[in-house]
Amino acid sequence: MSFEKLSRARIAQMVAQDIPDGAYVNLGIGIPTLVSSFLPDDRDVILHTENGIVGMGPGDSGAPLDLDLINASKEAVTLLPGASITDHVVSFAMMRGGHLDLTVLGAFQVSERGDLANWDTGEPGTIPAVGGAMDLVAGARQVYITMEHTTKDGQPKLVRECSYPLTGAGVVDRVYTDMAIIDITPGGMVVRAMVAGLSFGRLQELTGCPLALAGDWRALNAG
Repeated sequence: MSFEKLSRARIAQMVAQDIPDGAYVNLGIGIPTLVSSFLPDDRDVILHTENGIVGMGPGDSGAPLDLDLINASKEAVTLLPGASITDHVVSFAMMRGGHLDLTVLGAFQVSERGDLANWDTGEPGTIPAVGGAMDLVAGARQVYITMEHTTKDGQPKLVRECSYPLTGAGVVDRVYTDMAIIDITPGGMVVRAMVAGLSFGRLQELTGCPLALAGDWRALNAG
């Protein structure tokens, strides 16, 4: 059977739908920054950025670049009513002190135990960039990952053991890929949803560690 992979925007939309009302959330670089554009209007979600914004609003591509008002992807953002701007000391204290309900990050690899590698591949010409990721995964109550299911050359990014340096061990709770939504449980990875037209067997072939299929799994539409 044929299937259509989810777009980056669709992945972000699925994450946004799963964020509970009243949550304090940090959004990392890449796909996570798109989540802010899909938060339901009737849900009060407070967005935090490492550079010191609490109460970040939607992006504004037409605004002049203000380095005090940017997200993790260095894109211009707005402030919601009641927002505050802090220095890095306070911002990182929020991250490390358990004050964030959720952080949404990208990844190079996630292991079956929920180990996360997202800051260095060791490949020639790449620049390691851990940023605040280690602080976030250590302090946030939950960690969601957004990423493509495989690398550009088809290698699994969900693996038994991470081959890249770890950002954190056993920290990931859920992974949203362009093919599936997968929970990390004490018993391993459990598939909660798959794109329509993709068989579980094919998904397993594209994954570097064992998967289990939830009894109440659902199909995901690309649109």
